[in-house]
Amino acid sequence: MAARTYGIGLYAPAGFVTEPAAIARAVTRLEAAGHRVVTDPTVATRWQRFSATDDERLAAVMRMAEDPRIELAIAVRGGYGWSRILERLDFAAIAGANKRWLGHSDFTAFQLGALAAARMVTFAGPLAAYDFGAETPSPFTLEHCWGLLGSAQYTAECALAGPAEFAAEGTLWGGNLSLLAHLVGTPYLPRVDGGILFVEDVGEHPYRIERMLYQLHHAGILGRQRALLLGVFNGFELGPNDNGYDLEAMVEHARSTFGIPVFTGLPFGHCRDKLTLPVGGHCSLLVRDGTAGLAFSGYGLAA
Repeated sequence: MAARTYGIGLYAPAGFVTEPAAIARAVTRLEAAGHRVVTDPTVATRWQRFSATDDERLAAVMRMAEDPRIELAIAVRGGYGWSRILERLDFAAIAGANKRWLGHSDFTAFQLGALAAARMVTFAGPLAAYDFGAETPSPFTLEHCWGLLGSAQYTAECALAGPAEFAAEGTLWGGNLSLLAHLVGTPYLPRVDGGILFVEDVGEHPYRIERMLYQLHHAGILGRQRALLLGVFNGFELGPNDNGYDLEAMVEHARSTFGIPVFTGLPFGHCRDKLTLPVGGHCSLLVRDGTAGLAFSGYGLAA
């Protein structure tokens, strides 16, 4: 059976495009695969550190929602910017448009806000510039992205380090840890009970990661989850003051302190090879001897 093709919208809701050639590569590859690509004006503009002013970026989001040609909206990159427009987003209208939304990094703020406001499922996965526009895209990333988006149910397998035997199911949610911690105490953080929480980050030292996890712990969020899946944490440097404290030491402390099963090794984050994860969808997690099966469902569009 031929792979499904989509009407795809590329837009820049946060940072400006730092490598225009990556967008050209992404468009060429997506069109070569049979997709129909609509490129928003914000992809080619810059204002301060953003792609455009707040008003213009807000308008870009709504253009993605309202354009009948677009079925799948892919953010071109992260950076910073979603937080400035969260309170102005019409989440009911966005959910009612029945589109699919894909991205990661700063995109987490939109994903969690959409889940909190409208119980809307979005997709944590590749970005247009970093992933689809890479000089050599990751076959792993592309396979899992199109595989999940093209199926009503999808199963992925990966190595996870943690409890040797474990089974749980619940709502899958999370994303970038800095954004998740940033939204604690706001209406844009959904309340998820009995969920499976995944987190990742870039450029954050292990002690900062631990501190953000403590914020989730003290807020009662970790204690309401069935499991915590740690993705890729990279882009930091240890220093002499660490004296043996590193990412592994942080994880060991988390496992002994937070009272929930903690797994490492989820292929997701600011990395080349990443899964696509339905935020707000259902996940069944089964771990045996370090091999995890993740079965995703409940992420289809409204009828």
